[in-house]
Amino acid sequence: MRTSIATVSISGEFPEKLAAIARAGFTGVEIFENDFLTYDASPREVAAMARDHGLEITLFQPFRDFEGMPEPHRARAFERAERKFDIMGELGTDLMLICSNVSPISLGGIDRAADDFRELGERAAKRGVRVGYEALAWGRHVNDHRDAWEIVRRADHAAVGLILDSFHTLSRKIDPDTIRSIPGDRIFIVQLADAPLIDMDLLYWSRHFRNMPGEGDLPVVDFMRAVAATGYAGPLSLEIFNDQFRGGSARALAEDGHRSLVYVMDQVARLEPDIRIAVPPMPDRIHAEGIEFVEFAAGTEEKVNLEALLATLGFEKTARHRNRDVDLYTQGGIRIAINTDSSGDSFAGASYSVHGTNAYAFGMRVENAEAARERAAALGAPVFSEPRQPGEISVPAIQGVGNGVIYFLDDAPALSAIWQSEFEPVVPAAPRGNAGLTRIDHLAQTTRYDEMLTWLLFYTSIFATRRTPMVDVVDPGGLVRSQAIESLPDQRFRLTMNGADSRKTFAGKFLAEGFGTSIQHIAFATDDIFFTARALTALGFQALPISRNYYDDLEARFGLEPAFSDRLRAAGILYDRDDNGEYFQIYSRTFGEGFFFEVVERRGAYGGYGAMNAPFRIAAQRRLLRPEGMPKR
Repeated sequence: MRTSIATVSISGEFPEKLAAIARAGFTGVEIFENDFLTYDASPREVAAMARDHGLEITLFQPFRDFEGMPEPHRARAFERAERKFDIMGELGTDLMLICSNVSPISLGGIDRAADDFRELGERAAKRGVRVGYEALAWGRHVNDHRDAWEIVRRADHAAVGLILDSFHTLSRKIDPDTIRSIPGDRIFIVQLADAPLIDMDLLYWSRHFRNMPGEGDLPVVDFMRAVAATGYAGPLSLEIFNDQFRGGSARALAEDGHRSLVYVMDQVARLEPDIRIAVPPMPDRIHAEGIEFVEFAAGTEEKVNLEALLATLGFEKTARHRNRDVDLYTQGGIRIAINTDSSGDSFAGASYSVHGTNAYAFGMRVENAEAARERAAALGAPVFSEPRQPGEISVPAIQGVGNGVIYFLDDAPALSAIWQSEFEPVVPAAPRGNAGLTRIDHLAQTTRYDEMLTWLLFYTSIFATRRTPMVDVVDPGGLVRSQAIESLPDQRFRLTMNGADSRKTFAGKFLAEGFGTSIQHIAFATDDIFFTARALTALGFQALPISRNYYDDLEARFGLEPAFSDRLRAAGILYDRDDNGEYFQIYSRTFGEGFFFEVVERRGAYGGYGAMNAPFRIAAQRRLLRPEGMPKR
């Protein structure tokens, strides 16, 4: 599979863009004219730079307002094209993109446009180059790939072909299956872009809100299935216009782009087994069966405070690692590890030195741990490993959000026995009894908003998961956007991703003061929230204090019985309800730089995360902005 990306898709200076594109694994690059014009180097120098990075220049673009122009504009358009052919010769590329005319003086007519392209094809052939015609979704006379193809077909010239762009087809809701009848050898290049579904002007939508395939809501896979059916074997390229991307990391954006292309074509190959598609071999998306454990990196002093907080939640220290400074705390099916290993080869120690006490790693139970690592690596995720001591098991792992570690465990004999083989049991001195917590309901990770799409694609491309609709959470310091990822088909793995733009928000403050750490809270499940609330009180747990006004409003909004509302208020329980069930939440007070625990009960088929309660939780946390517990390091 030949992959390409337009220079306009990522940020940075021209040399930085080329370096990032090559490093991400692309084999080709589209030179966007404005990037070339604003860079002070000759076409030959740019060509040499691309070659030095191992990149083919797949396309020079865009050429505008060509077909259907009245004289003298028509003659001028051909002169402009000849000048661009000169540049192409020096760049070493043989293909130029011509987008459909948007000029108000342009003339319509399929035959007129075909005549223009036939003449241009003659001129291009003499130079040894080709031209591709693309229908812009907002083109004055041609805004549909079917009309563009008819013009190319009537032009009937080997140097004139069609260029397809998923955004231009899908934004107008044109059936992508209409592509299947186009001969693959008449398609000169295919460009891909996704976008969130937004009802707005097509040009503005295209210029500001495109994103990588798999990051939006358009049926890009269906589009590529239709393209594959034509027998097209040329490059797959990305052309992304996005305000957020223009200020992002060139390297991260290029890596996202390459991952998105591989992911899309992997899906197409699985849905179209009869069509030969060259994609890197990898296992199918991995079923995630839940969170096996969460591991904290901590200093010895901070460990005491964290251990005390866990005790108020009903956790007991039940085991200690045989070789390392790692203690295990359990309750129900929940495992929490605290790692105070400060040796030179310890990643936990390095994480602590950067972030302070933080939840730096978690373990996912998956159907096949090795397959999970293999798929993640094929999609560009960094594989993680660190030196193992005698008798220790090498657990497949990758790095994810905030450079944290994700371990994979399955039912293989060695991995399933890791808690017995690597940990020595510890008998609690005075068992206190647990609080009825059964498992980890979900993790919440916080990241910068401009990185959210990266990590949503990361999870959905590797694991059999789906994204829920994005929710805006109002914080007095700004807006935080939240989106959940859930395993299919059973939601046994749940993770919420929160994107913060401003460090004035509670989430942004956590991100800034934790120096980029990601897991901000862990939600434990219980089968009886009122039993758990009583048990937590007896254990000395301090729930986050919630305003009485919240409960008065809650009673009115849901028509709750006053006695039931009083029970919620007395225990500090927040409540939500939808057509499928009910949701109950208790929050801990914050720990360190903004980390906290949550206890939840789901009744019925409630599938949300209590988003309506988030502003009340944030207000209460802000009132206790300097929490007790771990001192600021």
